[in-house]
Amino acid sequence: MNFLVKLNLQLVVVFAFGLVVTSQVADNVLQTNAKREVISHARLMMDAAMAARAYTNKEIKPLLANMQKTVFLPQSVPSYAATQSFNTLRETHTDYSYKEATLNPTNPRDRVTDWESDVVQNFRDHPELTEFIGERASSTGPSLFLARPIQIKDGDCLQCHSTASAAPAPMRVLYGSDNGFGWKLGEIVGSQIVSVPLSVPILQANQAYKLIMMSMVATFIGILLLVNLILHLTVLRPMSRIARIANDLSEGKANVEQFKVTGNDEIAVLGKSFDRMRRSLEKAMKLLG
Repeated sequence: MNFLVKLNLQLVVVFAFGLVVTSQVADNVLQTNAKREVISHARLMMDAAMAARAYTNKEIKPLLANMQKTVFLPQSVPSYAATQSFNTLRETHTDYSYKEATLNPTNPRDRVTDWESDVVQNFRDHPELTEFIGERASSTGPSLFLARPIQIKDGDCLQCHSTASAAPAPMRVLYGSDNGFGWKLGEIVGSQIVSVPLSVPILQANQAYKLIMMSMVATFIGILLLVNLILHLTVLRPMSRIARIANDLSEGKANVEQFKVTGNDEIAVLGKSFDRMRRSLEKAMKLLG
Protein backbone atom coordinates (compact mmCIF):
# COMPACT_ATOMS: atom_id res chain seq x y z
CA MET A 1 0.00 0.00 0.00
CA ASN A 2 1.62 3.27 -1.13
CA PHE A 3 1.83 6.49 0.86
CA LEU A 4 -1.01 8.29 -0.95
CA VAL A 5 -3.47 5.46 -0.38
CA LYS A 6 -2.59 5.34 3.32
CA LEU A 7 -3.00 9.09 3.63
CA ASN A 8 -6.36 9.01 1.85
CA LEU A 9 -7.61 6.24 4.11
CA GLN A 10 -6.59 8.21 7.19
CA LEU A 11 -8.28 11.36 5.88
CA VAL A 12 -11.46 9.41 5.11
CA VAL A 13 -11.55 8.01 8.66
CA VAL A 14 -11.05 11.48 10.15
CA PHE A 15 -13.72 12.95 7.89
CA ALA A 16 -16.19 10.15 8.66
CA PHE A 17 -15.78 10.80 12.38
CA GLY A 18 -16.23 14.55 11.86
CA LEU A 19 -19.24 13.93 9.63
CA VAL A 20 -20.97 11.80 12.29
CA VAL A 21 -20.41 14.43 14.99
CA THR A 22 -21.42 17.30 12.71
CA SER A 23 -24.51 15.49 11.48
CA GLN A 24 -25.75 14.95 15.04
CA VAL A 25 -25.09 18.56 16.01
CA ALA A 26 -26.63 19.94 12.80
CA ASP A 27 -29.72 17.76 13.08
CA ASN A 28 -30.24 18.74 16.71
CA VAL A 29 -29.80 22.46 15.96
CA LEU A 30 -32.09 22.41 12.93
CA GLN A 31 -34.82 20.44 14.71
CA THR A 32 -34.58 22.72 17.75
CA ASN A 33 -34.78 25.85 15.60
CA ALA A 34 -37.77 24.44 13.71
CA LYS A 35 -39.65 23.80 16.96
CA ARG A 36 -38.60 27.18 18.32
CA GLU A 37 -40.08 28.82 15.22
CA VAL A 38 -43.33 26.88 15.65
CA ILE A 39 -43.52 27.88 19.31
CA SER A 40 -42.99 31.51 18.30
CA HIS A 41 -45.91 31.26 15.86
CA ALA A 42 -48.06 29.60 18.51
CA ARG A 43 -47.34 32.38 21.01
CA LEU A 44 -48.14 35.00 18.40
CA MET A 45 -51.50 33.37 17.72
CA MET A 46 -52.18 33.01 21.42
CA ASP A 47 -51.49 36.73 21.86
CA ALA A 48 -53.85 37.45 18.95
CA ALA A 49 -56.57 35.44 20.70
CA MET A 50 -55.93 37.35 23.93
CA ALA A 51 -56.15 40.61 21.99
CA ALA A 52 -59.54 39.56 20.56
CA ARG A 53 -60.70 38.71 24.08
CA ALA A 54 -59.56 42.05 25.46
CA TYR A 55 -61.12 44.01 22.61
CA THR A 56 -64.44 42.23 23.03
CA ASN A 57 -64.45 42.73 26.78
CA LYS A 58 -63.56 46.43 26.61
CA GLU A 59 -65.20 47.59 23.39
CA ILE A 60 -68.01 45.23 22.40
CA LYS A 61 -69.47 44.00 25.67
CA PRO A 62 -70.37 47.49 27.02
CA LEU A 63 -72.15 48.35 23.76
CA LEU A 64 -74.36 45.27 24.02
CA ALA A 65 -75.07 45.53 27.75
CA ASN A 66 -78.63 46.82 27.34
CA MET A 67 -79.53 44.24 24.70
CA GLN A 68 -78.30 41.45 26.98
CA LYS A 69 -81.28 42.03 29.28
CA THR A 70 -83.66 40.56 26.72
CA VAL A 71 -81.47 38.40 24.51
CA PHE A 72 -78.14 36.73 25.08
CA LEU A 73 -75.54 37.55 22.41
CA PRO A 74 -72.58 35.14 22.29
CA GLN A 75 -70.65 37.81 20.39
CA SER A 76 -70.30 39.72 23.67
CA VAL A 77 -68.41 36.81 25.28
CA PRO A 78 -64.61 37.24 24.97
CA SER A 79 -63.92 33.53 24.55
CA TYR A 80 -66.52 33.26 21.80
CA ALA A 81 -65.02 36.24 19.97
CA ALA A 82 -61.49 34.80 20.16
CA THR A 83 -62.66 31.42 18.89
CA GLN A 84 -64.67 32.91 16.03
CA SER A 85 -61.82 35.15 14.88
CA PHE A 86 -59.49 32.16 14.87
CA ASN A 87 -62.01 30.09 12.92
CA THR A 88 -61.82 32.74 10.21
CA LEU A 89 -58.07 32.22 10.10
CA ARG A 90 -58.60 28.48 9.75
CA GLU A 91 -60.36 29.01 6.43
CA THR A 92 -56.92 29.53 4.87
CA HIS A 93 -54.80 27.70 7.48
CA THR A 94 -56.74 24.53 8.13
CA ASP A 95 -53.99 22.85 10.14
CA TYR A 96 -54.00 25.57 12.81
CA SER A 97 -56.50 25.53 15.63
CA TYR A 98 -57.50 27.45 18.74
CA LYS A 99 -59.82 26.24 21.44
CA GLU A 100 -60.81 27.32 24.90
CA ALA A 101 -61.14 23.76 26.11
CA THR A 102 -63.29 23.70 29.24
CA LEU A 103 -64.26 20.89 31.61
CA ASN A 104 -67.83 22.14 32.05
CA PRO A 105 -68.51 24.68 29.28
CA THR A 106 -71.66 26.62 28.56
CA ASN A 107 -71.15 26.13 24.82
CA PRO A 108 -70.84 22.39 24.01
CA ARG A 109 -68.24 23.04 21.31
CA ASP A 110 -65.78 24.08 24.02
CA ARG A 111 -65.95 20.77 25.89
CA VAL A 112 -62.55 19.11 26.34
CA THR A 113 -61.49 16.01 24.43
CA ASP A 114 -59.46 13.28 26.13
CA TRP A 115 -56.04 14.80 25.49
CA GLU A 116 -57.29 18.32 26.26
CA SER A 117 -58.66 17.04 29.56
CA ASP A 118 -55.16 15.85 30.45
CA VAL A 119 -53.77 19.32 29.69
CA VAL A 120 -56.39 21.01 31.90
CA GLN A 121 -55.80 18.50 34.69
CA ASN A 122 -52.07 19.22 34.50
CA PHE A 123 -52.79 22.90 35.16
CA ARG A 124 -55.12 22.01 38.01
CA ASP A 125 -52.46 19.76 39.55
CA HIS A 126 -49.77 22.41 39.07
CA PRO A 127 -51.43 25.81 39.56
CA GLU A 128 -48.04 27.53 39.39
CA LEU A 129 -47.81 26.70 35.66
CA THR A 130 -48.58 29.60 33.35
CA GLU A 131 -47.82 27.81 30.09
CA PHE A 132 -47.43 24.28 28.81
CA ILE A 133 -45.95 23.14 25.49
CA GLY A 134 -46.31 19.65 24.09
CA GLU A 135 -46.57 17.56 20.94
CA ARG A 136 -49.27 15.22 19.74
CA ALA A 137 -50.26 13.27 16.66
CA SER A 138 -53.06 14.76 14.59
CA SER A 139 -54.88 13.71 11.43
CA THR A 140 -52.50 15.88 9.36
CA GLY A 141 -49.29 14.78 11.07
CA PRO A 142 -47.30 15.83 14.14
CA SER A 143 -48.58 18.96 15.82
CA LEU A 144 -47.22 21.20 18.56
CA PHE A 145 -49.61 22.78 21.04
CA LEU A 146 -49.21 25.68 23.42
CA ALA A 147 -51.62 25.86 26.34
CA ARG A 148 -52.39 28.42 29.04
CA PRO A 149 -54.78 27.94 31.96
CA ILE A 150 -58.23 29.51 32.10
CA GLN A 151 -58.60 30.56 35.70
CA ILE A 152 -61.54 32.43 37.22
CA LYS A 153 -59.85 35.58 38.46
CA ASP A 154 -62.74 37.99 37.97
CA GLY A 155 -65.90 37.71 40.04
CA ASP A 156 -67.92 39.07 37.09
CA CYS A 157 -67.56 35.67 35.42
CA LEU A 158 -69.53 34.07 38.24
CA GLN A 159 -72.60 36.13 37.31
CA CYS A 160 -73.10 33.67 34.47
CA HIS A 161 -71.35 30.57 35.80
CA SER A 162 -71.99 30.24 39.55
CA THR A 163 -75.48 28.71 39.52
CA ALA A 164 -78.14 28.30 36.88
CA SER A 165 -80.61 30.42 38.86
CA ALA A 166 -78.13 33.32 39.03
CA ALA A 167 -77.34 33.23 35.31
CA PRO A 168 -79.13 35.59 32.90
CA ALA A 169 -82.38 34.09 31.67
CA PRO A 170 -81.56 34.76 27.97
CA MET A 171 -78.35 32.73 28.36
CA ARG A 172 -80.26 29.80 29.83
CA VAL A 173 -82.72 29.97 26.96
CA LEU A 174 -79.85 29.70 24.45
CA TYR A 175 -77.68 27.10 26.19
CA GLY A 176 -79.91 25.50 28.79
CA SER A 177 -79.40 25.12 32.52
CA ASP A 178 -77.31 21.95 32.64
CA ASN A 179 -73.83 23.10 31.65
CA GLY A 180 -71.40 25.86 32.47
CA PHE A 181 -72.28 26.29 36.15
CA GLY A 182 -70.65 25.58 39.47
CA TRP A 183 -67.47 27.53 38.71
CA LYS A 184 -65.60 29.01 41.67
CA LEU A 185 -63.34 32.02 42.07
CA GLY A 186 -59.70 31.02 41.59
CA GLU A 187 -60.62 27.68 40.00
CA ILE A 188 -58.91 26.51 36.79
CA VAL A 189 -61.83 25.48 34.60
CA GLY A 190 -60.10 24.97 31.27
CA SER A 191 -57.23 25.86 29.00
CA GLN A 192 -56.59 28.01 25.97
CA ILE A 193 -54.90 25.72 23.45
CA VAL A 194 -53.26 26.73 20.19
CA SER A 195 -52.20 23.88 17.87
CA VAL A 196 -49.66 24.46 15.10
CA PRO A 197 -48.53 21.82 12.56
CA LEU A 198 -44.94 20.61 12.82
CA SER A 199 -44.77 18.79 9.49
CA VAL A 200 -43.76 21.78 7.33
CA PRO A 201 -40.96 23.21 9.53
CA ILE A 202 -39.66 19.71 10.29
CA LEU A 203 -39.62 18.94 6.56
CA GLN A 204 -37.72 22.17 5.90
CA ALA A 205 -35.26 21.27 8.67
CA ASN A 206 -34.72 17.82 7.15
CA GLN A 207 -34.13 19.33 3.71
CA ALA A 208 -31.62 21.80 5.18
CA TYR A 209 -29.92 18.90 6.98
CA LYS A 210 -29.57 16.91 3.75
CA LEU A 211 -28.22 19.97 1.94
CA ILE A 212 -25.62 20.58 4.67
CA MET A 213 -24.49 16.94 4.66
CA MET A 214 -24.29 16.78 0.86
CA SER A 215 -22.33 20.04 0.80
CA MET A 216 -19.89 18.69 3.40
CA VAL A 217 -19.33 15.48 1.44
CA ALA A 218 -18.83 17.39 -1.82
CA THR A 219 -16.43 19.81 -0.11
CA PHE A 220 -14.43 16.93 1.37
CA ILE A 221 -14.16 15.19 -1.99
CA GLY A 222 -12.95 18.44 -3.57
CA ILE A 223 -10.41 19.00 -0.78
CA LEU A 224 -9.24 15.37 -1.01
CA LEU A 225 -8.64 15.68 -4.75
CA LEU A 226 -6.81 18.97 -4.28
CA VAL A 227 -4.62 17.52 -1.50
CA ASN A 228 -3.78 14.54 -3.68
CA LEU A 229 -2.80 16.83 -6.57
CA ILE A 230 -0.63 19.06 -4.35
CA LEU A 231 1.05 16.06 -2.72
CA HIS A 232 1.72 14.51 -6.10
CA LEU A 233 3.31 17.67 -7.51
CA THR A 234 5.24 18.84 -4.45
CA VAL A 235 6.16 15.61 -2.65
CA LEU A 236 5.50 12.37 -4.48
CA ARG A 237 6.88 13.29 -7.90
CA PRO A 238 10.19 14.62 -6.52
CA MET A 239 10.45 11.63 -4.20
CA SER A 240 9.81 9.28 -7.12
CA ARG A 241 12.70 10.91 -9.07
CA ILE A 242 15.00 10.57 -6.06
CA ALA A 243 14.03 6.91 -5.70
CA ARG A 244 14.62 6.26 -9.43
CA ILE A 245 18.04 7.95 -9.38
CA ALA A 246 18.98 6.06 -6.20
CA ASN A 247 18.00 2.79 -7.85
CA ASP A 248 20.12 3.58 -10.91
CA LEU A 249 23.09 4.40 -8.69
CA SER A 250 22.70 1.18 -6.75
CA GLU A 251 22.82 -0.78 -10.00
CA GLY A 252 26.06 0.95 -11.00
CA LYS A 253 24.67 2.73 -14.02
CA ALA A 254 26.77 5.50 -15.50
CA ASN A 255 25.67 9.01 -16.36
CA VAL A 256 22.82 9.01 -13.89
CA GLU A 257 20.63 12.08 -14.30
CA GLN A 258 21.13 15.00 -11.96
CA PHE A 259 18.43 15.88 -9.47
CA LYS A 260 18.00 19.59 -9.94
CA VAL A 261 15.78 21.27 -7.39
CA THR A 262 15.20 24.82 -6.21
CA GLY A 263 13.83 26.22 -2.96
CA ASN A 264 14.56 25.78 0.71
CA ASP A 265 11.84 23.42 1.86
CA GLU A 266 12.42 19.92 3.18
CA ILE A 267 12.12 18.29 -0.26
CA ALA A 268 14.64 20.74 -1.73
CA VAL A 269 17.08 20.14 1.13
CA LEU A 270 16.73 16.38 0.67
CA GLY A 271 17.22 16.73 -3.08
CA LYS A 272 20.38 18.83 -2.69
CA SER A 273 21.80 16.39 -0.15
CA PHE A 274 21.04 13.47 -2.44
CA ASP A 275 22.66 15.23 -5.42
CA ARG A 276 25.83 15.80 -3.38
CA MET A 277 25.82 12.12 -2.48
CA ARG A 278 25.40 11.21 -6.17
CA ARG A 279 28.40 13.32 -7.16
CA SER A 280 30.47 11.83 -4.37
CA LEU A 281 29.59 8.32 -5.50
CA GLU A 282 30.44 9.13 -9.10
CA LYS A 283 33.87 10.46 -8.05
CA ALA A 284 34.47 7.40 -5.89
CA MET A 285 33.55 5.06 -8.75
CA LYS A 286 35.92 6.94 -11.14
CA LEU A 287 38.75 6.62 -8.65
CA LEU A 288 38.06 2.91 -8.32
CA GLY A 289 37.96 2.55 -12.08
